[in-house]
Amino acid sequence: MPLQTDTIPLRARGLTKAFHGHTVLADVDLDLRAGQVHGLVGENGAGKSTLMKVLAGVHVADGGTVELDGREVTFHHPVQAQHAGVSTVFQEFNLLPERTVAENIWLGREPRRRGLVDVDRMQRDTQALLDDLGVTGLRPGQRVRTLSVAEQQIVEIAKAISFDARIISMDEPTAALADHEVALLYKIIRGLTARGVAILYVSHRLREIFDLCDTITVLKDGRQVATRPAAELDDAELVRLMVGRSMTSFFPGPVEGTEVGEPRLEVTGAGNGYVDDISLTLRAGEIVGVAGLQGSGRTELMEALFGVQPFTRGTVVVDGKEVRLRSARGAVRAGLALVTEDRKATGLALNQTILDNVLGPVRAVFPRRTGAARREAPGLLSNLQVAARALDQEVQFLSGGNQQKVVLARWLATEPRVVLMDEPTRGIDVGAKHAIYELMRVLAAAGVAVLMVSSELPEVIGMADRILVMRDGRLAGELPAGSSEETVLQLATGAREVAR
Repeated sequence: MPLQTDTIPLRARGLTKAFHGHTVLADVDLDLRAGQVHGLVGENGAGKSTLMKVLAGVHVADGGTVELDGREVTFHHPVQAQHAGVSTVFQEFNLLPERTVAENIWLGREPRRRGLVDVDRMQRDTQALLDDLGVTGLRPGQRVRTLSVAEQQIVEIAKAISFDARIISMDEPTAALADHEVALLYKIIRGLTARGVAILYVSHRLREIFDLCDTITVLKDGRQVATRPAAELDDAELVRLMVGRSMTSFFPGPVEGTEVGEPRLEVTGAGNGYVDDISLTLRAGEIVGVAGLQGSGRTELMEALFGVQPFTRGTVVVDGKEVRLRSARGAVRAGLALVTEDRKATGLALNQTILDNVLGPVRAVFPRRTGAARREAPGLLSNLQVAARALDQEVQFLSGGNQQKVVLARWLATEPRVVLMDEPTRGIDVGAKHAIYELMRVLAAAGVAVLMVSSELPEVIGMADRILVMRDGRLAGELPAGSSEETVLQLATGAREVAR
């Protein structure tokens, strides 16, 4: 039976929370309406995660109240919240990889028959949940370790529904999803709201916030800046509310005096088992964007250029000298750097200190420079505005935006002439994004050539001096700065051909 809509099943007033004397949430109000998606946005450290954890029963608020259906409640454990119909899908999933989909969903609540787990009923109930969500291709008996990130997320959502959840909070649910998987999540969310479920949706991706949300709450420094209908806001106003200052342009223009110079990187007729017929030129002082659909070969192009999956044919020239890039070490020696797509898996050593991360590539490739790099590291990190207690702090304890800045510092310490950036702003807040855009402009002004892959077309269009579009492992064409999203997509999908 559909749930009643247009009601307020959850109402929070004056929520306050402090840790070790530091207030991270101050007097926040929140109404979650049945059948609506409520967006929660703000920079890293704004208090979004703390608010979600208070509602989920992970933390108990120091002040304020939470009412569920008009009755004041206090959750001391997530299980209490779940049994009350309040579920949370965190960015870091809480699943057991060696157990099946069904076993994860019903963990600790397995249906029993004559004292034993009723496996058949558990699988039937799981299949009913998946059918209810409109999910196909996912079986109750599959082990979680065999599932994609998107499929694991579906398991978490199904688990939430299994508690008869009326309120579901989602923390950065699309951070690791491909485009077609995002479309499936949209479909699931719209199905849930049609049934009257209230959803609290946290994301750094403004397009998703405007696509999905009926109401948006903005937090800054733990305080509530605004709560408004999404229809009354646009990108510029939302960014202004989040960062606390007006941005004349979200994407900064070239630094005064920037000039496009000689070719830094020239590739002709190159290919391997993943990409083919790659010919491109990157010049000193320019930022070149790479657009394309998921699976078009964008990341594979970056890995080939950096020697991770080397080109097996064609030529590569760096600063006028032909080179054979057979390894990442060789690419660094040649003056290239690669900011990888997944900073946690391939960009950083999370259990090492900030300083050790910054010095890693220098120690490995230019050991004689280590002393100088160590002396320069504090200034480099300061210029990048890395917020950290000290250089001996482990990287795993930094926010996503600060982790990404450490990745950039790690490569800038090698003094590259060509910087390859694969999704450089994925999963970071709007303020950190702007800082990275400004860094890209500073690098270009210093004569570095920047090649940037991004799935966010406004980012590509806003930052690139030229746009390369990939399709099926090949460069489908080149577009000038300022091209429309429609034109880029037409080229990416093959609806339009552009001569190179």
